[in-house]
Amino acid sequence: MARLLRLLAGAAALLLAASAAMAGGDTVEVGVNWGSQLSHPLLPESVVKMLKANGIARVKMFDADPWPVGALVDSGIEVMLGIPNDMLETMNSYGNAEDWVKENVTAYGDKLKLKYVAVGNEPFLKAYNGSFMKTTFPALKNIQKALDEAGVGDKVKAVVPLNADVYVSPDDKPSSGAFRPDIKDLMTDMVKFLHDHGAPFVVNIYPFLSLYQSDDFPFEFAFFDGGRNIQDKGGVSYSNVFDANYDTLVNALKKAGVPNLRVIVGEAGWPTDGNKNANLKLARRFYDGLLKKLSKNDGTPVRPGKMEVYLFGLFDEDMKSIAPGNFERHWGIFTYDGKPKFPMDLTGQGHDKLLSPVPDVQYLPHQWCVFDDGAKDKSKLPGNIQYACASGDCTALGYGCSCNGLDEKSNISYAFNMYFQMQDQDVRACDFDGLAKITDKNASARGCLFPIQVLSAGGRAAPGIGWAAAAATLALAVMLFM
Repeated sequence: MARLLRLLAGAAALLLAASAAMAGGDTVEVGVNWGSQLSHPLLPESVVKMLKANGIARVKMFDADPWPVGALVDSGIEVMLGIPNDMLETMNSYGNAEDWVKENVTAYGDKLKLKYVAVGNEPFLKAYNGSFMKTTFPALKNIQKALDEAGVGDKVKAVVPLNADVYVSPDDKPSSGAFRPDIKDLMTDMVKFLHDHGAPFVVNIYPFLSLYQSDDFPFEFAFFDGGRNIQDKGGVSYSNVFDANYDTLVNALKKAGVPNLRVIVGEAGWPTDGNKNANLKLARRFYDGLLKKLSKNDGTPVRPGKMEVYLFGLFDEDMKSIAPGNFERHWGIFTYDGKPKFPMDLTGQGHDKLLSPVPDVQYLPHQWCVFDDGAKDKSKLPGNIQYACASGDCTALGYGCSCNGLDEKSNISYAFNMYFQMQDQDVRACDFDGLAKITDKNASARGCLFPIQVLSAGGRAAPGIGWAAAAATLALAVMLFM
């Protein structure tokens, strides 16, 4: 009898395995970027529950905050921790690098499934004007040395996530790919170091930005189903910019003497607001195409095979700088309160299903701050609107955005309410020189959501908005309400 039960159990297991394989249940091993620039972060324990419920097995972070990292302990989720750019100079001291590894790596032992330490984030971005050019590589070497001497260097590797602008192609052909002339020698030394230590090259590839930065960029080439092709040397054909960009890097690596260096796409995504091409429909189209591609393990023309990709990002982040564009706060595949924005099938099979949301989310009271059109003195409206937008988030009000169609009164109310919610509905945050009032009537209008903020998890708000972000947001407010 016992033998019969074992045979039945074995048969059942085989049937389940076959069923999962037919459904493509685990064919796509994508990771996600878990950012921290939210005014009201969700409880990390709840976020980890959501990750596990959706079968997301990899997480990339931008720092080593013990609050979310602690929630990943014993989760079985693979982790890439981050060292922010403003710490790179500090890590040029080996003693500091050694201390960082002790505090953020070895302190967790085997309880944290740590795979990589990201040293900086896009430090050679042109917009930084060389600010981190001299500090990045020394920091990388020190962190890897500290990992090695701590006895974990064989399983934890130091990497540097880089923007795709570190390589170029003079004739826009992937085969002509090479590292940017101003950093060619530095990049050559870095990639050889990565190769010698068994670490991958991490690159961020954004087809959306190709579209955003050039009016002449062919729209359909940004997607995986566009039917647009470009021809390279040797009859190689590219149907999308993601593959073309990836192979431009592969060819740059060949020229640098490391043709087989493994590549990880550290960020790939599509925003859902803040620009005419940033919306739910196009984001879903991009992700559907990307996940379908990954499920086939086809790779690219120059580098066929399985690809490792981290989606960007997990949540909308209302504290991000909008200097690159108003879309910067809308990269999440989940909303600020942990709800999936659109159907997404992580198996790449195209099933029309929503991801599991973050559980146990609590909200502030159902009340909104709106413009009081009965106010007598409205001369102070411009200044108050600018203040609300500079300290809140008005990016959804721009041209082609989700709340673009509001009338003047609703525009003002939206700005006031966003500030009010980000200030935890403090009654003092809904005054604006007597121009606003609190209401329990849902102020959402014409398909535009007036959100109610979540109850801040443990009071752990993100750092202040910063001068650059504030200036960009103020400029947006002036433009919207002129």
